Amino acid sequence: MSGFVWRDLVTAVFWLALLALAVGTARRAALWRQGAAARVAWSGLLAIPKRYFVDLHAVVVREPLVARAHVLVAGGAIASLALVALNDGLRLRWALLDALLVLSAAAMVGGALMMRRRRAQPEVARRVSHGPWDRLPATLAVGAAGALALAASALWSPLLAPWWAAACALALAIGAAELALGIGLAGPMKHAVAGLLHLGLHPRPERFAPQPVGPAAQRRAVALQPVVLGRDKPGAGQPADLPWNRLLSFDACVQCGKCEAACPAYAAGQPLNPKKLVQDLVTGMAGGSDAAYAGNPYPGQTVGQHQGRADAPVVPGLIPAETLWSCTTCRACVQACPMLIEHVDLVVSLRRNLTLVGGSQPNKAPEVLAALRETDTQSRQPLAARFHWATDFELPVARPGQRVDWLLLAGEAGFDLRGQRTLRALVPVLKAGGITPAVLGAAETDCGDVARRLGDEDGWQRLARQLIATLCERPAANLVTADPHLLQALRNEYPAFDAEWAAVLAGGVKVWHHTEVLDDLLQRGRLRRKADAVEAAPVTLHDPCYLGRYNGQFEAPRRALKAVGIPIVEMAMHGPAARCCGGGGGAPTTDIPGRQRIPDIRIADARATGAGVVAVACPQCTAMLEGVVGPRPEVLDVAELVARAVDLQPTGAAR
Repeated sequence: MSGFVWRDLVTAVFWLALLALAVGTARRAALWRQGAAARVAWSGLLAIPKRYFVDLHAVVVREPLVARAHVLVAGGAIASLALVALNDGLRLRWALLDALLVLSAAAMVGGALMMRRRRAQPEVARRVSHGPWDRLPATLAVGAAGALALAASALWSPLLAPWWAAACALALAIGAAELALGIGLAGPMKHAVAGLLHLGLHPRPERFAPQPVGPAAQRRAVALQPVVLGRDKPGAGQPADLPWNRLLSFDACVQCGKCEAACPAYAAGQPLNPKKLVQDLVTGMAGGSDAAYAGNPYPGQTVGQHQGRADAPVVPGLIPAETLWSCTTCRACVQACPMLIEHVDLVVSLRRNLTLVGGSQPNKAPEVLAALRETDTQSRQPLAARFHWATDFELPVARPGQRVDWLLLAGEAGFDLRGQRTLRALVPVLKAGGITPAVLGAAETDCGDVARRLGDEDGWQRLARQLIATLCERPAANLVTADPHLLQALRNEYPAFDAEWAAVLAGGVKVWHHTEVLDDLLQRGRLRRKADAVEAAPVTLHDPCYLGRYNGQFEAPRRALKAVGIPIVEMAMHGPAARCCGGGGGAPTTDIPGRQRIPDIRIADARATGAGVVAVACPQCTAMLEGVVGPRPEVLDVAELVARAVDLQPTGAAR
């Protein structure tokens, strides 16, 4: 077969594949456009290369083998497509381009084989989706091998045997079909086009903002997006209620199951699987049932029972309500996702519709929301009782119009005997470091975190405005709290919602977690370790989700403990990958049953370290972990451990 004939065959395959890709993308885009309007910065499309090679790859590289395979497959595919476009699509037919195609196609073959081998590993095979995903490495490898063979043959001779040219072209066509038809036929490779567009039009573009620098730098903080009540829909009741770029993001999913493996509710056997949740929304967007889903189901449920369409209610036909109420909003799924999908935002949006439209929450959640509406507390306590624990400390009470240097907010822990123990340990340490914080007394109301996570956006906004007004009337240079959920509200949720509070923080007011203050005092020598302190036994540290994954603070608790001579032995899942205690997102109030409790699993993680103490830095974590029955390590807050180890005689003014 002459070189003219077989190379024209490759040209035809290329242009047919490009046409199929365009038609398929248009077909899929029509499904995305069913979603609600969304404000997007179209300039983000220009940032796709940076977001792909930096932001996305920073997640993929957590598994070095996957990162190498991804570079070979994706890099090889992009290079091969570009070279085929130039050499055969435009019919340049340069030997140099053929030589480069041999190298890029070989890289793609190698990467595809690495992926196939990895998917066969038992621990990976248990969480990845199968079905069409199992064929993907093979079809990509076959297509790349066809391109390699044709390019190598062209370098050897312009004349090829007809059977050889046809075989190579067929192999190339198989790979091209997987790539080009995947988007239109909802095959595995739809993630390639959708994933790139998702990076450019991401629902949370702040994820790609430049990282802060300097010694106090933290990971990017996270806040739920503001909702304008009366203008925006009260949550999402059907797939079409979701913003169109969020529907787009679901098509970016590669069904790798990393979110599933990270999810504490899934591990506990509750009816939640973040991967299945996303795929159910893909099903609802296109219409149909979940019968073709080839991954793990929600625990205790079978595949093929759910169906929906874009304009049909999500609950209960497509997703059971219990699935949504199982989520602890810990963001472990988001942290693990290599495609940067925002599962928690989806859950909260769907919960808003259940709460604000349907008025439906399980178990004790309605009681808590009612208590917040009627008493501004979760437990119907008198507001004046929040600081009864501090009576003997004689802390000043901040008054309207009076500016204070430090203001301590107790949160719901002020009503709880165990939370009070932490606060009573913290205050003497602060005083020893030269800080005597003021308190709000009866003026401190709930921050609204639980209301917002349970979908009561109206209740959250009322509570947020109320506490913001109180704090603006009683200005403070520094706000400190031992509750990461309250920290999240003050530091991230409120400024995203209220311009006045955003201006307050921009004016220099600092919001501190108590471990950050302890770390600062210790690093500056404002606190001294006891002269007669004995060598401490190792402890293991549990990272609170709302301090770590939400606010990027993993080091302050560790530095504080190490500064007072307490060694730390880490759990297998710690830092950004830490397992949730089960206390976030209102989960203790919804109390969806599973095979076991999430805190039981976390205590098992702690037991495996051999440490006799679990150090915590959140009152909800303390309550959840101390609620585990049977032999377990002692649960102590970082403030309690520091208080035991330092000299509590004041050293003078800290500022």
